Amino acid sequence: MPANDALSFLMAWTVAPFRVGSVTPSCSSLAALMTRDIGPETGPVLELGPGTGPFTRALLSRGVKEEDLTLIESDPDFAALLMRRFPAARIFEMDAVGLRHLSLFHRPAIGAAVSGLPFRLISPRRTFAILEGVFANLRPGGALYQFTLGRRCPFDQSLLDRLDLGVTRVGHTFRNFPPATVYRIARLKTSGTYDWRFA
Repeated sequence: MPANDALSFLMAWTVAPFRVGSVTPSCSSLAALMTRDIGPETGPVLELGPGTGPFTRALLSRGVKEEDLTLIESDPDFAALLMRRFPAARIFEMDAVGLRHLSLFHRPAIGAAVSGLPFRLISPRRTFAILEGVFANLRPGGALYQFTLGRRCPFDQSLLDRLDLGVTRVGHTFRNFPPATVYRIARLKTSGTYDWRFA
């Protein structure tokens, strides 16, 4: 992790700790865990709260095309940094709550979503709106990958039930500071098979 990324993250956390959620960017082992099921065959990928881009770099290293990335970042400094680092990606400087009012594609075409948002610090109402927006853009079979610094999934079961979502624990890493756990969130029911390349 570049030293200037750590400094930028610390400064952003100092200004808005409840929005940033951590004092340091995610480490490479967490980024690898978050993206291990994603590759070029996934198609378009949505990333929420990319910050300085550790998950973005991991996605690129796994073969996802930069032009297949859509990044949602609310911090203007981070958004400007991402635009310089990933010029071919689509970058929206906005709150992820606005996703449910934004059609990213003409149809649900995103194969996976990766989130660095601190959902433990986000209200249930806003969390519901964000998840609703993410899954409105995910094609059938697509999943959201979310990490948490806590001991359990950051989404309450009642909220998951309302959206008909299920959770699978992907893994845990002690190498991140603090240690983190990754979860895969997906719809419980999908109708048939779907190939985004031929839709």
